[in-house]
Amino acid sequence: MAKGTVSFRKDNCKGCQLCVSVCPVKIIELDRSVTNTKGYNPAHVSQENADKCIGCAQCALMCPDYVITVERN
Repeated sequence: MAKGTVSFRKDNCKGCQLCVSVCPVKIIELDRSVTNTKGYNPAHVSQENADKCIGCAQCALMCPDYVITVERN
């Protein structure tokens, strides 16, 4: 199965959770312990789930602010 690496420009994320809703492996969540410069809890993939990304890029396609980059390994 394909693998991917997801990265976020956290300061531009507005926490809309669209990426969370479309992730087929459910590894994206809002980081409630952090607030970005815009005052939102940004999306992220926790370290324990990082290896579960399949590189589908559905999250990046759904993001209205182009915050997400997916690289296929």
